[in-house]
Amino acid sequence: MRVLIAGAGIGGLTTALSLHAAGIEAELVESARRPRPLGVGINLLPHAVRELTALGLGEALAGIGLPAEELVHFDRHGNRVWGEGRGTALGYRWPQIFVHRGELQMLLLEAVQERLGADAVRTGTTLTGFTEEAGGVTSRVRDQDTGTGSEIRADVLVGADGLHSAVRKALHPDEGGPLWNGVRLWRGTTEADPFLDNRTMAVLGSKHAAKFICYPISREAADRGRALVNWLGEVQERPVDPDDPAGTAGGLTEVPDWNREGRIEDVMPYFEDWNVPWLDVPGLIKGAGEILEYPMVDRAPLPFWTRGRVTLLGDAAHPMYPLGSNGGSQAVLDARALAYELARAATPEEGLAAYDAARRETVNAIVIGNRVNPGDAILHTVAERAPDGFARIEDVLTPDELAPLAAGYQSITHTDDMNRDSPWAVSAAPPPARTR
Repeated sequence: MRVLIAGAGIGGLTTALSLHAAGIEAELVESARRPRPLGVGINLLPHAVRELTALGLGEALAGIGLPAEELVHFDRHGNRVWGEGRGTALGYRWPQIFVHRGELQMLLLEAVQERLGADAVRTGTTLTGFTEEAGGVTSRVRDQDTGTGSEIRADVLVGADGLHSAVRKALHPDEGGPLWNGVRLWRGTTEADPFLDNRTMAVLGSKHAAKFICYPISREAADRGRALVNWLGEVQERPVDPDDPAGTAGGLTEVPDWNREGRIEDVMPYFEDWNVPWLDVPGLIKGAGEILEYPMVDRAPLPFWTRGRVTLLGDAAHPMYPLGSNGGSQAVLDARALAYELARAATPEEGLAAYDAARRETVNAIVIGNRVNPGDAILHTVAERAPDGFARIEDVLTPDELAPLAAGYQSITHTDDMNRDSPWAVSAAPPPARTR
């Protein structure tokens, strides 16, 4: 079997590694001419770390990222509202890892090139269409530099080509654009002094006025006694529609772009007067070398990911709001499940159908769960009742009022058994690296 993967992001690269481990040949096409460690931070949930560890990448991952110890909500003044352990501190066998998205992608790319061959990823190559035929798929691609078109024949096509997936558009041509919930995001990374224990994700404030999220993402910086802080500013820019509180009606006129440059003068007014004793919020924003800006969007869950020998994976299948650290983690789980089902199926069609059945409804539920975020309502209540801060959260909220915050995270992040081994382990001996 030969599989063509469109997209060399986290999902596509993990798919290639997983297929290789199952004895299945894989090739990737990637529109970027020279993949570079772009982007900001990402959280890898324990079940994603488990799967990458099963691929032999656990030690390398630990060498670039940091194990998460706790997630804590604070008001905008830095007073603790609620917190919960993360990773091994929550009882998992595997850690949750804070890591730079670009460094993770480069780690995966290097592993693919080492195991599958130096030319396993065709960069500067864009998928423009495909034709499903008896016994395979012919994909049409275009060289970004020359504009020359060519065709690639494979047994299976996997669309791991992101939010604006060409494969998804072909499978669901009448879907329309991404849906916006009215929240605007600004993101950046800044080297600074460590805060708290240098292993905590801190969530301050509420999106109804302004929310600030930050966590450290670099082992190298930590080893120097510093912190490379990934930060995110979040503001409810469009009022919440009481008839559509999740924002699923859309209303977005711009084209979402995860790498669009943001302006400091747009984000600073929301945070310039923040005075948190243990965190210099304005300083983190001002210290960023680059600020990214984009609307918080997702897409409606699909009724199917797979048609014949073509399927979707990662953001192409299930773009979701960045809550609960699920985006990249679910792409890793997709990749592992896909390789497992293809390896044990009698035909590619049967394998892809089994993958769709194993993953689609599970992830669709997470997409919907991410739209309903009880934490913001609770934190908004804290801000209304104690605008100048508080000494004890018990003086502001009752235990019953606070309980939905923990329950919300449990529904969208505790989605896998804490102690089971990988359910998608494959036993086939991997083939030797290809040299073309």
